[in-house]
Amino acid sequence: MLITHDTRCALDAVVDLVNTAPEDDTADGLANLPALHDFVRNHNISDVGTLSELDLSAVRKIRGRFAGIFAASDPRAAATLINELVAAAGTTPRLTDHDGYDWHVHYFAPGASVSDHLAADGGMALAFFVVAGEQERLRRCEAPDCRRAFVDLSRNRSRRYCDSRTCGNRLHVAAYRARRKEAAG
Repeated sequence: MLITHDTRCALDAVVDLVNTAPEDDTADGLANLPALHDFVRNHNISDVGTLSELDLSAVRKIRGRFAGIFAASDPRAAATLINELVAAAGTTPRLTDHDGYDWHVHYFAPGASVSDHLAADGGMALAFFVVAGEQERLRRCEAPDCRRAFVDLSRNRSRRYCDSRTCGNRLHVAAYRARRKEAAG
């Protein structure tokens, strides 16, 4: 599956946005307006104007809708959620070549709110996975103490953890220690 630069950026933003949601022992990563400013800056989201509390609230709602897509049980359910998300954003595809990048498609109108920007670009990026029959690549970490979202871009669709250096390694070490303990006992 070919993933262009702009699609990859949109996927990264979606995953990072979903992962800002508060979990059992983690705080909301979008707890306030400065956190939203950081998110927008870190993801190079341009042309969104001055951010407000209304934007923060709207982005949190979009975050929940994206989480629903990662939890969708089948492509039809994911497609329904994506269609609703993209339609509500007022998607307006247009070609652009800004900031030193070659021609690519933006799916939001100039001056769109940050939530519409995220919904349109992120929704279309996720739509490409459903169209390609690759919805199962939209996953949650299988570590028992982690439910972070990620997109499995491995060649053989075998990635199980959000980060192999943390969650994956921690589980492999625990399994190794359990085997050693059993062998010694």
